[in-house]
Amino acid sequence: MAATADHSTTGASAPAYYVSTPIYYVNDRPHLGHAYTTVAGDVLTRWHRQRGEKVWYLTGTDEHGQKIMRTAETNGVSPQEWCDKLVEEAWKPLWEHLEIANDDFIRTTEERHTARVQEFVQDLYDKGEIYKGGYSGPYCVGCEEFKLPSELLDGATADEKLCAVHKRPVEWLEEENYFFRLSAYGPQLLEFYAANPDFIQPASARNEVLRFVEQDLKDLSISRSTFDWGVPLPWDEKHVLYVWVDALQNYITAAGYGSDPERFAELWPASVHLVGKDILRFHAVIWPAMLMAAGLPLPKRVVANGWLMVGGEKMSKSNLTGIAPTDLTSHFGVDAYRYYFLRAIPFGTDGSFSWEDFTARYTSELANDFGNLASRVAAMVGKYFDGVLPSATAAGDAEQAVADGLTRAVETADRKIGEELDFAGGLAAIFEFVKQVNGYLTEQEPWKVAKDDSAEGRARLATILYTAAEALRATAVLLNPVMPSTAEKLWASLGAEAAGLGALSAQTVATVADWGRLPAGATVTKGEILFPRLEEKPTA
Repeated sequence: MAATADHSTTGASAPAYYVSTPIYYVNDRPHLGHAYTTVAGDVLTRWHRQRGEKVWYLTGTDEHGQKIMRTAETNGVSPQEWCDKLVEEAWKPLWEHLEIANDDFIRTTEERHTARVQEFVQDLYDKGEIYKGGYSGPYCVGCEEFKLPSELLDGATADEKLCAVHKRPVEWLEEENYFFRLSAYGPQLLEFYAANPDFIQPASARNEVLRFVEQDLKDLSISRSTFDWGVPLPWDEKHVLYVWVDALQNYITAAGYGSDPERFAELWPASVHLVGKDILRFHAVIWPAMLMAAGLPLPKRVVANGWLMVGGEKMSKSNLTGIAPTDLTSHFGVDAYRYYFLRAIPFGTDGSFSWEDFTARYTSELANDFGNLASRVAAMVGKYFDGVLPSATAAGDAEQAVADGLTRAVETADRKIGEELDFAGGLAAIFEFVKQVNGYLTEQEPWKVAKDDSAEGRARLATILYTAAEALRATAVLLNPVMPSTAEKLWASLGAEAAGLGALSAQTVATVADWGRLPAGATVTKGEILFPRLEEKPTA
């Protein structure tokens, strides 16, 4: 993982902005869908860090359950060996490659997790929230979930039923189980949803959960007794905990539940659980009910993102539509990758990945609008002022319009990204400002103004180029959470740190719209092209 050095929140008193991704099954290598959610969480937490807030970002891997056990058996290794290999060779390296600045990476096979999980369920058992019974019904190993009849599709024969998500036959299970009294929490959950209308987002996800809970909840089978790859129940070791009950607790075990009360008080409840819409019910129904039973606070928000689609199907390995993120980063670059998916697909909706759309946005928005702006401003400062940023002494209405445009962009982007998780909307506001600056240069024509050697002409040219460079200073700050490497290159090109502004990481959203922060006299250099033309970019 690529966590920065100053994220620690342990020992502080104020609550932190705590964001989690789902913990991902390690039955295979990560694909674009996994990376989509993880990049979104990274951008969200980087944005809040840039607000000056204390932040804690958690991701990790879900390593128990029947699916993992069968995958390991197929590959001729133990489940633990399989998990160790995938985590160290695939998952962690990819997050580092994508510049994910997570503060923790939890694995559900770690003792810091399993020991606390046993304590949690023992407490529920002692309170009478768990009882012994038997269960029979259809089970999807891919989802690790018992299915309702309404959630199944017809198969090739009259008796065969398919999981609607994986399009594969479900298995009929009959075994002795322990059950959590989920049915008792329906009214309490509905009351909580009504009192906290923003708890589940987007609205379509909230409506789905409401309909589900209003139909009366069934008690939840929380153990399996036909295999042993899982956390043993502390009072009956013939059973292992249902993988989802185990997995959901990572959000509290990683935060110090049962081991570090001070840290837990600071981090919990989580600010945002980011989840895929296919696991919404676990996070918006089962998890809150378990926390209610345990007497713990509920997370503040559960936000479900849509699916990335290929050929009309959810992107996944089981559907043979999984695409490795490195297939794209090797061609477009990491920062363009981080930008594209959040810009092209409104968070919370399904969206289809298209190589053609990625190429078009890369060329139009990144290379032409943004990259070319940075390149030509640096080139003109170099050509007309020997690379030393001049001061603005002839500012007028045109310059004020740019400053006002920046204020609007910051206000919109901060609200949309920081609060609404509307990454596409926030990026649209930032790039609208980039277009405005391009339009400003086109209208002011500094290359023509440069032909006027009078004092007035030189002052006007200086003002135009200062305005453009100052706009780029602000753009670097706004895009830093999304494209950190590119923003750093731009920051260095502007000479901002050496001129006294300090490191890019020290800039805040609160001051980014304060016009005139980039000092005159800064050394502006034309660095490497931020977004090379794709035909010139290496494919390796």
